[in-house]
Amino acid sequence: MNRIVGLTETLSDWMAGISAVMLALMTLLILVEILLWNTLSKTTLIADEYSAYGLAAIIFMGAGYCLKEKGHIRITLILSLLPRRLAATITFAATAVTTAFMGYLWWYLFKMVQSTIRYGSTSGTLTQTPLWIPQTLMLAGAACFLIQLAGTTVKTFAAIGTGEEVV
Repeated sequence: MNRIVGLTETLSDWMAGISAVMLALMTLLILVEILLWNTLSKTTLIADEYSAYGLAAIIFMGAGYCLKEKGHIRITLILSLLPRRLAATITFAATAVTTAFMGYLWWYLFKMVQSTIRYGSTSGTLTQTPLWIPQTLMLAGAACFLIQLAGTTVKTFAAIGTGEEVV
């Protein structure tokens, strides 16, 4: 079990690294856009579109790492008033429900990407970017978040016996 959880955490670390690279590239693209506009009155015509795609991708790709590092917002006031075992049981139930919901979301993201590929959908901008490209990045990030949630669910289940705080 610890090995599986360790693999999910390693995957989340990798996705966070990819997110960081994407954020750096988005920053560079925006800086180039600003520089071109202010010095040559020219534009890349893609900075806003590709930055939006990048933002969607890094949100999904960074979600697993954020969960692993306990960065998601939680209201723990009620849990702190409960006995540790009961709090761990409630945390497990909440994490399991969240994992199920994320699985449902992932399935519909998958179907969206399938549909986009089937119909050859492109963006309505000058670039006519095939939409399956940014959608696939979102899908990959959502899959990694789902895997991290599953690993966290396993950890929270194990914590019922120990009373350890996992999330």
